Amino acid sequence: MNAIGYMRLSSKDQSKSLEYQESSIREYCKRNKLELTSLFKDNGECSDTFDRPDYKALEVFIKKYKGNCQYLIVMDHDRFSRNLPEALMKIAELEKKYGVKVLSTSERLDLDTSDPDVFMKRALDYLMANKELFNIRQRTKQGVRNAKENGRYLGRAPFGYTNIIDGTKRNLIKINPEQAPIVEKIFTDYLSGIPPYIIYKNAKAIGFKYTGKTAIQDILNNCVYAGLIKVPALKELPEKYVKAIHDPIISEITYWHVQKMLNTGKRRTRIQPAEDFPLRGILNCWCGKGMTAGWTKGRKDYYLYYRCTEHTSVNIPGKILHDKFEQVLKGLSFKEHQIRFLIETSKTKLIEPLKKNKAKQEHLVKELQNLNEKIYLLEERLMNNEIESSTYQTWFKKFKQDKAILESEINGSQLSRLNSDDDIIERISPFLSRLHDIYDKGNITQKQTLIRGVFKDNLTWGDGAFRTAFIDPSFYDNLLKIKEKGLLFEKQSLIKLGLSPVSTPCRIKVETI
Repeated sequence: MNAIGYMRLSSKDQSKSLEYQESSIREYCKRNKLELTSLFKDNGECSDTFDRPDYKALEVFIKKYKGNCQYLIVMDHDRFSRNLPEALMKIAELEKKYGVKVLSTSERLDLDTSDPDVFMKRALDYLMANKELFNIRQRTKQGVRNAKENGRYLGRAPFGYTNIIDGTKRNLIKINPEQAPIVEKIFTDYLSGIPPYIIYKNAKAIGFKYTGKTAIQDILNNCVYAGLIKVPALKELPEKYVKAIHDPIISEITYWHVQKMLNTGKRRTRIQPAEDFPLRGILNCWCGKGMTAGWTKGRKDYYLYYRCTEHTSVNIPGKILHDKFEQVLKGLSFKEHQIRFLIETSKTKLIEPLKKNKAKQEHLVKELQNLNEKIYLLEERLMNNEIESSTYQTWFKKFKQDKAILESEINGSQLSRLNSDDDIIERISPFLSRLHDIYDKGNITQKQTLIRGVFKDNLTWGDGAFRTAFIDPSFYDNLLKIKEKGLLFEKQSLIKLGLSPVSTPCRIKVETI
C-alpha cells in the first residue's frame, strides 16, 4: 500500500517543526508497512485555506497518479487544516473522487471514516483546531497592539528610515540620513501649496524611490514620520496614537497641520515661480489675494506687469515693483558696525556649546577606555578558564556593540564643526551688507528663499509701498529707516523685543507705535 505525507508549518505557530512532523509520518508508515512515495511540505503557510503551494502540488500528484496512492498521512489534523467546513469537504472529496484516505499518525490504518462516531470525533478535532486558529489570531492582534502601545514600529521601515537589529528591542527603525531630508521636503512643499505632481517630480529627482499615484499621499498620511505610532482598535479598546521610540523626521505640529489640509481638501495653491517674475507667488495685493504676473504688449514693446487675481483691471509695472524692492533690500542690508556686533555676539554664543561638547568628548573617550579594559579582562578570564566560552561570547558581543556606538558618537562629535564656525561667521557675515547683490545674482529659487527668510510669506503691495506682518528680528533697526522713506511698513505693531541682535550698545530697545 502506498502513502504520501503532508506537513505544514505556520509562521505564527512554530510548536511542531517540519522535521518533527516528517519523523512522525515516517515512523507511522514504517509501523503500518506503508510505502511512503512522496512528501509535501508548506512552510509558513496559513491553515484556514488550501491555497498553499505544496498542497496544490500534492493534489496535482494525486490526480496524475490516481489509484497508485491509498493514504494521505499527516501528523495531526490541525496540520491538514484549521478550517472545519473546508477540511471535512476536502477529506470527503479525496476519499470519494480519488480513493485516498486522510489519516493522522494517531489514527488506526483500518479506521472506518464512514462511522458516525469517527465523523463526530474528527469534526470535534477540527472544531478545536478552528478555535485555536481564532485564539492564535487574537493573541497576534493583542501582541501587535501591545508592541505598538510601547511605541515600537513593526515591519519594514518606511522611506526615510532603516530597519535595525537591536538585541534590547528598544528600537526597530532609525532615521536614514540620505532619505530623511526628502521626506522633510515633501511635507514642507505640501504646506507651501505646491501641487502633489510637482512635489513627486522634485522628490524623484533627489532620490525618492516610491512610485504610483498615491506615493506622495502615502508619505503625508504616515504618522511614523512625526514620531507617532497608530495603535489600532481592538474590541472595546479605541484607536489611538502614542509616542514612538524612534526619532521623528518632522514635528507633530507639521503632521497634524498636513492632516487637516488633507481632510478638508483646502490648502493654498502656490503660483509657480519664474525667473522674470521673482515676486510672483510671494507678493499679495492689499486685499489679501495673491498677485500674478506676465507680459503685456505696449505700443512699441512688451512690458512686465503684476496684478491682483481679484482686481484684474489694475496692472502694476514690474519695473516699479522690482526697483522699489531692491531699495528695500539695500535699506535692510547691515551696516559695518552692525556686522561687527553680529560677529562678536555669535562668537560669544559659541563658547558655551564648545565647552559642553569638549566635556562630552572627554567623557566619551574615558568611557571607551574603560570599555577596552573590560574587553581585555574578559579575554584574560577566558584564557584562565574562569568563564565558559558561551559566557565570553555573550559579553564580548555586548561590549563590541557598546564600543561601536561609542566610537560612532566620538567620530560624529560636533566639536570640530563648532571650532570651524568662527571662520564661517567671519566669511559669511560681510555678505549681509549687500543683500541686494545676493538677490540679483541668485536664481529664482534662491531669490524666493531669501525673501521668505526675511519676510516669510507676509509681503503685500498697496498705496505705492510694501507692507509686511513679519520681518526677521535682526532687521528691526534698519526697518525704521526704510519706513521713513515710505518703502516698507509693518501691518501691525511690533512687540517689545529687548536687545536687538544687531543693535548698538546705545540702542537697547526697539519699540514702535
